Amino acid sequence: MKLRLVCVGKLAEAWQREAVGDYADRLQHYFPFDICELKEEKGGRKGDIPGLLKREGARILEKVPPQSFLIVLDERGRNLATEQFAEQLAAEMLHAGRDWCLVIGGPYGLDAAVKQRADLLLSLSKMTFTHQMARLFLLEQLYRCSTILRNEPYHNR
Repeated sequence: MKLRLVCVGKLAEAWQREAVGDYADRLQHYFPFDICELKEEKGGRKGDIPGLLKREGARILEKVPPQSFLIVLDERGRNLATEQFAEQLAAEMLHAGRDWCLVIGGPYGLDAAVKQRADLLLSLSKMTFTHQMARLFLLEQLYRCSTILRNEPYHNR
């Protein structure tokens, strides 16, 4: 099973790149993992946001492998406890064996076509985070799930 993260926008701060790199390296011990970083569309504040989202959405969907289990981060998605997320990962590994593709949109969110393609709409919190911080939080949770599945001591329960 492979994991792929498709995200819109670059990480602006060095500490974000370092932290995301650290968790990406940690994940490599459990799964083949890659990050596909797409360039943000321009013209959102003054321009046509629905058009911007449509263009970004088309580029996102081009990067989603056809048979993958698609998880899309969305503020209106399901809130799962870490253990529930780990169970979802374990069930997919055991029964379906599909690769996971996870998507984080840009500052204006995601086009409806991306959300419609999703197998799971996932919310990290009821709070709002920048898409850069969501990337870090998601990778930490994937790493935490991996350690739970292997009964390793990272998750203190």
